[in-house]
Amino acid sequence: MKVLVLYDYPPSPGGLATQGDLLYKALREIGVNAWPVNSESAQEKEWYYNWFKPDITIGIGYWGHTPDLVIHSQKHGIIAVPWLVADGFLANYKKVLEDLPLILVTSEWVKQVYVRDGLSGKNIEVLPVGCDTDSFCPRGKNDPKVACIRHSLGVADNEIMILTVGGDAASKGAQEVMQALATINKKVPAWKYVCKVWPQPRTEQQNLLDFQLAESLGIRDKIVYTTNKISRNFMPYLMASCDIYAAPSRLEGFGMIQVEANACGKPVIGIKAMGLLDTMIHGQTAYLAEIGQKIVLKETILGRESGYEPNTKIVFDQPRVVDYRASVGDIAKYLLELMNNPDLCKKMGEAGRKRIVENFDYRVVAKKFVKIISERFGIN
Repeated sequence: MKVLVLYDYPPSPGGLATQGDLLYKALREIGVNAWPVNSESAQEKEWYYNWFKPDITIGIGYWGHTPDLVIHSQKHGIIAVPWLVADGFLANYKKVLEDLPLILVTSEWVKQVYVRDGLSGKNIEVLPVGCDTDSFCPRGKNDPKVACIRHSLGVADNEIMILTVGGDAASKGAQEVMQALATINKKVPAWKYVCKVWPQPRTEQQNLLDFQLAESLGIRDKIVYTTNKISRNFMPYLMASCDIYAAPSRLEGFGMIQVEANACGKPVIGIKAMGLLDTMIHGQTAYLAEIGQKIVLKETILGRESGYEPNTKIVFDQPRVVDYRASVGDIAKYLLELMNNPDLCKKMGEAGRKRIVENFDYRVVAKKFVKIISERFGIN
């Protein structure tokens, strides 16, 4: 089997790039002849088509990347399989996707989104995102690399560290977490809430709003925001430095960082919806808050990134849920329980680690991919 993996290569620290890079590396590790290439590099892709002659391309992205992940390979006579996430609404390329022999998606929720928006689902199979469980593994607070991170964040040895990581914090549910922490502030041991976000203009604006909320809640002195570019080398130690990973995300097609937190032996607080229903087990590896609110739109504006002319107005035949908010009361209840019970944190973290190693290790995922391709196309 010869596989050309199309993604953001060389990989940036982002989720899609990590998803593709782990699949590529795992395929090589299990003996599959695979090569990586940037999905937007037409010249380099054609170079591989001509000398490598792949049996199949696997392209990582969302439906808006269909021209790069699917159409380009098809024009050169190559079987194209996209491995897609969702952004809440499938707006274009429906015929191209429906006519494919196979689409891989990251969770059952992503499949449901595509079916809701017009695909039959007959060619869609779920393949979870892999996790490097060798790097993301339990580490003690006395590990010097972990201790350095806690010190740099201003988290004392006796303080419980709650962590959220994202492009911005609000989209990962940080505002709901802050509201929950404010309600239990005097009922739990000393704590700090750390939000690691990516430096970009929209994040800077969102950070200001988050700080205003923290100030109004009276917990500003307990909130730590760190806005730096970091590599995948740093992430396992950042995750190991926390006691609880809290990300009841407003939109989550899989939950890669929640999975990485479990792999590090950390209990997770999430939302009982979307991709987390595939990756987390409520009450065993995580606490999943109920949905407190659904954000519904009747129309939207799309542009060239989605294959439309700029400022194209799309009116939905039925209103679409585009965002969720987790129940603040549930988050508070679960934080209270975990923060007052370190043995429970340890128990849930150990259960999470075991589940991730067995089901989401990147080599396990690669073997699932090979099995799917072999059964669907007869390629060995």
